[in-house]
Amino acid sequence: MLNKKNKYIVLLAAFVVSSVFGLESVQAEEKSRIFEMRTYYANEGKLEELKARFRDHTVDLFKKHGMINIGYWVPAENKDNKLIYILAYSSKEAREKSWKGFLNDPDWKEAFKASIKNGRLVKKIENDFLKGTDFSAIK
Repeated sequence: MLNKKNKYIVLLAAFVVSSVFGLESVQAEEKSRIFEMRTYYANEGKLEELKARFRDHTVDLFKKHGMINIGYWVPAENKDNKLIYILAYSSKEAREKSWKGFLNDPDWKEAFKASIKNGRLVKKIENDFLKGTDFSAIK
């Protein structure tokens, strides 16, 4: 049986060990983590519907499939009807798995079908993959 002093020592040791291994895990994750910046060009008159689809369905479905929603933006002067967003993944493989799950999700299929009943919302999609730099706050 451990006395009170030894219990604290064991707890402290467990905390130190878990912190060190947790830190190594975070550092390893940062090395393989990737970001994806996606730019959607909405069809004329469809940007608000596209934003609603993201707000009401897509963001939560991304979370469900392990994607990390970093942020969503529209340009201050948005002549091209753009919606720009960034997602994060633990690795390229995780990204592939997440998108496969998302695209096959019945809730996504239903939301997508409902959103295009009056015409397609998006005319073009661009995406870029990004890695954090050693001086970035988010890596």
